Amino acid sequence: MSTRTSTGTARTTLAFALITATALTLTACAGGEPATAPAGASGAPGAAKNALPTEDVVSAVARNEAAAKLLPADVRQRGSLTIASSVATPPSSAYLPDGRTVVGVDADFAGAVAKALGLELKREVVGFEAILPALGSGKYDVGTGNFGVTEERRKAIDFVTYINDGQGFASRADSPLKAVTDLTQLCGLKVAVNAGTTFERTLEQNKGRCAEAGKQPYEVNVYSETGAIWMSLQQGRSDVVMNTINGVRYAVTQQRNVKFLNEYRRLDVGFAFKKGTPLAPAFQAAVNGLKADGTYDRILRKWGVTGSGIPTSRISPPELPAPKK
Repeated sequence: MSTRTSTGTARTTLAFALITATALTLTACAGGEPATAPAGASGAPGAAKNALPTEDVVSAVARNEAAAKLLPADVRQRGSLTIASSVATPPSSAYLPDGRTVVGVDADFAGAVAKALGLELKREVVGFEAILPALGSGKYDVGTGNFGVTEERRKAIDFVTYINDGQGFASRADSPLKAVTDLTQLCGLKVAVNAGTTFERTLEQNKGRCAEAGKQPYEVNVYSETGAIWMSLQQGRSDVVMNTINGVRYAVTQQRNVKFLNEYRRLDVGFAFKKGTPLAPAFQAAVNGLKADGTYDRILRKWGVTGSGIPTSRISPPELPAPKK
């Protein structure tokens, strides 16, 4: 994401409000820390079909002494962490109607882990593609943004996994596509993705497959804002959207004339850290503690993503294999 003029921000906010839209009637959501949104940040509130869930799944989390002891001494002493969060679309992340408070799967897991470790989270909303480089420079302690664990990212970033999500497709309801099991099915079509994502990388790496199949190449339309990819689909400027499985499943419930096609591949998703971080063991222990005390499952049920559960948290596991086609 990038910073825009106030006019550009207004257009983006309106687009998101018309498409993915967070409930105006929502007044509270546990686990959401107030955060100042940068100009043009996606996830601005608007009228919605379904209100976001309001169950408090964080405040009752008890301190996990064993996990807290794994924190570096300087972190325990200051009692806080800086977190960079990308805000895109529910259920991963969204804003409350105040336009400042971040909620969603990422926020609840971050809030629950912080409670377990006895730490205060100091959140800043940051553009998705800017978070990983900022972690590498040491500007933030941890980042969230539904970051899938890939081999490329593991070279520079450490991860502590907490869910499994991945890549999915959607199209307009009148599309002849029923599923995308092979990327050559996209040949000749326009595919909308967010900048700096695994979706963009997957499509760019496989562009040559259309020529090999004797077909016209597909066109990758890259957008900084999640709302913009859905607007491009609705307006016919794109034929297909490629986004997170959970995000696509949610978005199609909020829009008319749009259908979920299929899951393409799964990826482990984790908290992101600077390579070699000493924070990883404590975060891993905290996530596994949340699984043991039932908080983990409560978060998944709250956001309707029980299919994204993982058996145990891991530190920078290998990338899950891509489909062979």
